[in-house]
Amino acid sequence: MALLTTGKGFVRALEKSGALGVYAPLEGGYEGRYQRRLRTNGYDSFSLSARGLGDVSAYLMGVHGVRPPHLGKKNIGQDAAVGDVYFVQPMAAYQLESLPASSKGLVLWIIEGYILSKAELEYLVGLPQQEPRLKVVVELGGERYFRWQPLEDLIKVA
Repeated sequence: MALLTTGKGFVRALEKSGALGVYAPLEGGYEGRYQRRLRTNGYDSFSLSARGLGDVSAYLMGVHGVRPPHLGKKNIGQDAAVGDVYFVQPMAAYQLESLPASSKGLVLWIIEGYILSKAELEYLVGLPQQEPRLKVVVELGGERYFRWQPLEDLIKVA
């Protein structure tokens, strides 16, 4: 029965602040346990890596254009030499639209968050105020034990 009760402090902190910075042991496994706790409390979870996000606001909440690698094949005189632009739907907004009615909300679990700039982290702090059903967890580094802190407090220190 103890396995069902652990993680309540994490869920309460996430609901209170909206965005958490997480430090987890490098051997892994802890993030999966806490994601399971979130699912048992009614949240859906969406994991993604901070590497390659580009413009965080456009990637998560706005339609944005991408150019796939051209692999050495260029169009001569027809289009741009680097290839066509394909427009991709916003990742977080699409996940929010497809949430079941019984769900409390969506938790974006971003790994490798230590590469994000201060401005990008500030945007992630403000994201739950823009969309109340959205919560954000950013893994910021390694630690001997799993610990979390409101992301807003971590930005003030940095």
